[in-house]
Amino acid sequence: MNYRDIPSVNALLDNAPFLILVNRYGRTLVKEAIRDVLEQLRGSIETASAADVSVTILAERVMSRLIAGTRNSLIRVINATGTVLHTNLGRAPLAPEALAAVIDAAEGYSNLEFDLTTGKRGKRTDHVASILTKLTGAEAGIAVNNNAGAVLLTLTALARDREVIISRGELVEIGGGFRVPDVMAASGSILHEIGTTNRTHLRDYENAVSDRTALLMKAHRSNFDMTGFTSEITIDELVGLGKKHGIPVMYDLGSGCFFHGKSFGWDSPVVRDIVTSGIDIVTFSGDKLLGGPQAGIIVGRKHLIETIAIHPLARAMRLDKMTLAALDATLKLYLQPESTTRTIPTLRALTIPLNDLRDQALSLIDFIGTRFPDHCTLSCLQDISMPGGGSLPSTYLNTWSVSLTSSRWSAEAIACRLRQARPPVIARIQRDAVLFDMRTVSPEEVPDLATALSFAFRTLE
Repeated sequence: MNYRDIPSVNALLDNAPFLILVNRYGRTLVKEAIRDVLEQLRGSIETASAADVSVTILAERVMSRLIAGTRNSLIRVINATGTVLHTNLGRAPLAPEALAAVIDAAEGYSNLEFDLTTGKRGKRTDHVASILTKLTGAEAGIAVNNNAGAVLLTLTALARDREVIISRGELVEIGGGFRVPDVMAASGSILHEIGTTNRTHLRDYENAVSDRTALLMKAHRSNFDMTGFTSEITIDELVGLGKKHGIPVMYDLGSGCFFHGKSFGWDSPVVRDIVTSGIDIVTFSGDKLLGGPQAGIIVGRKHLIETIAIHPLARAMRLDKMTLAALDATLKLYLQPESTTRTIPTLRALTIPLNDLRDQALSLIDFIGTRFPDHCTLSCLQDISMPGGGSLPSTYLNTWSVSLTSSRWSAEAIACRLRQARPPVIARIQRDAVLFDMRTVSPEEVPDLATALSFAFRTLE
């Protein structure tokens, strides 16, 4: 094949297969796709065969490019990893009530910054302020775009050009390179670290307090544990020290929680308990153990929250109407605490009985039935899940998984095909077996998972 064999863009557009594509995607997109495909051909002119420039083959290539180019980049996936709050997979799935609230707020106009009582301009922060105070017991509360933003905004508003005292053992780093010292530097506050990596005492804080001190800060180690020869002061001690010197105490919880999970084998500081202890400012995430959308929540003393809310940086970190709607709806579900393990997907996944997980694993095997090749084997096995998402370190949850093995295909090959299905399935590989953990696969997703397996088998043949 040579360059003269390659048809022009206009010549292809006059052919029936391309006219059909133009009718579906529009002339502009089709022309761009044709140009890309022809350019690719020119780049491989020495190895391309005559068949490569047939109208049928070119139309198929153009259609594939159009499909890939117009498909949404952000799509739903089936999380079969067993990691409940999988950061790479979007963390907490939203409750149906939250989804409905998003649609209601987004499909038309809304009262985002309009007071329906007075008919005048309102504040978007008011939409979650009252429910936050009701649930946490704090005097006031606001929400911003994420917890890193909540920490940055709080430090900037309350401690710029002044010192923040924090234990060296709490200078944490979370995923994505978020480090407490870096956030402090960005806020303009001055880090005053005390104690040692493993042991910090009340006297370390006491000796560090000066007229330059703006905040006493504590950061919860939500993504790692520290054991052995360790020591840290209690919340009561830190609150007492703050009151003694008239210095506000800030506690960054990282993953905020409104639910006591001890009876289910896991435990995390509950926001209301922290507020009740006397902490002045508490920051935490909305999309981790809380089970809502990505958000950073700040609750605490009214005068401090007011100072934070009017800071210019607060506008840059404000929530959009859809996130506010989802957060408000999620928080409202906590008004009925006896049903939160059913209504909030994250809590349901973290508290689902082991027998139910086993039944779901068996139902997946039954649903697939004989629709998989003879060289593949499906089995039900006991396994371990993890909460994930920078929450509940060292917490492991018993679970049941479905194991898929093949004498012909590798686990990596099967997992790769599953990621190409629609919806994609993200599974875990263990000892050349593909595992589907039922803790993060809802019963409603079983048919889609079975369809994805059929797709994987078909494309591997």
